[in-house]
Amino acid sequence: MPGIPLLSLLFLVLCAPVAAQDAPRPASDATADKPPAAPYVAYVLNVDGPNPPADAIRTGLDLARWQADEEMTLDLLERLARDALPQAREIAAIEGFYDAAIRIAIDREVSPIVVRVSVDTGPRTKVGTVAIEVTGPATQDAPLGTDAARETRERFALEPGEAFRQEDWIGAKEDAVRRMRRSPYAAARIASSEARVDPARALADLAVTIDSGPPFRFGPIAVQGTKRYPPSLVENFSTLERGMPYTESELNTYVRRLAASGYFASVQASIDPQSANPDDATVKVAVIEAPTHHVDGAISFTTDTRYGGRVSYTNINVDGAGTQMRLDLRLEARQQLVGAAFARPPTPSGWLDRYFVGAERSDYQNTLQTTAGVGVERRGLDERNQPIFAAHYYYDREEPQGAAVASTYALYLEAGYVLRRADDLLSPKRGYMVEARAGVGVPGASTEGFGRATVRSVAWYPIDRATDLSFRADAGGVFGAARERVPSRLLFRTGGDTTVRGYEFESLGVPLGDAIVGGRYYAVASVEVVRWISELWGIAAFVDAGDAADSLADLSPAVGAGIGARIATPIGPFRLDLAYGEETRKWRLHFSVGLSF
Repeated sequence: MPGIPLLSLLFLVLCAPVAAQDAPRPASDATADKPPAAPYVAYVLNVDGPNPPADAIRTGLDLARWQADEEMTLDLLERLARDALPQAREIAAIEGFYDAAIRIAIDREVSPIVVRVSVDTGPRTKVGTVAIEVTGPATQDAPLGTDAARETRERFALEPGEAFRQEDWIGAKEDAVRRMRRSPYAAARIASSEARVDPARALADLAVTIDSGPPFRFGPIAVQGTKRYPPSLVENFSTLERGMPYTESELNTYVRRLAASGYFASVQASIDPQSANPDDATVKVAVIEAPTHHVDGAISFTTDTRYGGRVSYTNINVDGAGTQMRLDLRLEARQQLVGAAFARPPTPSGWLDRYFVGAERSDYQNTLQTTAGVGVERRGLDERNQPIFAAHYYYDREEPQGAAVASTYALYLEAGYVLRRADDLLSPKRGYMVEARAGVGVPGASTEGFGRATVRSVAWYPIDRATDLSFRADAGGVFGAARERVPSRLLFRTGGDTTVRGYEFESLGVPLGDAIVGGRYYAVASVEVVRWISELWGIAAFVDAGDAADSLADLSPAVGAGIGARIATPIGPFRLDLAYGEETRKWRLHFSVGLSF
């Protein structure tokens, strides 16, 4: 080809293979070397055997997770079936069946194919011996360290004879470490653990060693998140003394007090368990401030006060210095109330001051009572050791049906003390609380001078892990003046949801005309046992007794007894009770929520 230039010829040679490669291929050539797609295989998984572990196997196998896959093939199904054998044995072992016999069969003669897993569990492994050892400084630190170590050993979540499951074993170890960390030994850790399983004996011998680490003590408080308030407001809510041993309960009490103050929407507090100086560990407190204004309303019904509604307005910083104001209006079938309360932030020395003004009207047991008053109260910050001082002025009008109207007034000065020793202030299981108060109606500033004293007490005792026993005893008296000369607000009636169940609210008192009015003395006692079916709810049986009268000789306790349901809530137990009143020979339904103390 002498007529073609050399460069043009080179160009044609280089481009020709590219053109040939890019040319479209016939459809028959494009698919000739591609193997045909394998047909889709549908199958059903059946697990035969007792539960546990049947349900766990049914949901835990790869066969279950791939069952709906649209690209399932027979080869893949057979591979999954082979893998299912060790998987099923592992799941059975997790549930405590270490000697389980597993068989897997595939029935290809039916459509869809059936994959059958047969489980013969054999005996379930149970807990044999349990050895819990605590090492480190806690063993020499009496009583905080030694008590924490003893409780960790005695309250280990797995006991000899119980079914052994891996999940329970892991949870029991974690719970044991948490118990130690609630004490001053916040850096406690598991040094070693072993579950020695003997399939022939179907027993698992357990051993755990916990290293306590060093004891921690509270150091300075570091506050984060305050904008409207100075950090000192947060610090003044604390009863943590620098240098005192750290405990989780002390820190939780501080957090709960801050959360209940109304100033904050969120509160978190912690110490650093990795602190280089555990003897002076910084307490880190992070807060999110609550909105300044809050309006709250509700429609309500209780077996004591019947139906009604309430509305309240709160300003938590009315003066720019943290003074809180709360305005309340309550309208119920038998009770109406209007009032205002002002609360100051805690002082650096640990006092809370509150001021009240309001009026209340109630109509119970054919007695119409109207009370107006003003007051001031100072109480200590620490709920466990809490002194109380108060001054109130009451004007009272009592109108019993069928009897004379009585109008009284009093300047009442009172001092009291609350002692709380319980494992939890909202939902206690163990411990006690006692409140004692004494006061005087000032002569010359009252219709007639008088004295008054009350004592309230409650105790809790756990019979076992699922059964709680509680006792309650209250008493009070007014001395030195006739009942007609003392404001009804300071006299006593009883009966109702939180006192003597089986009787109407405040139906136990002094008969006067066609009404029941308050007496100068009262006494109430109660015993209750609760069996918790789960962590959330339980059943209760109880016996209550109480009365109010004008003299000690006239006290004749009325008895009520019954059964009820209990539901655990964040604000304390919810109670629904059915009680029989021995004197009325009637059944009554009662419900309440929270700890009434």
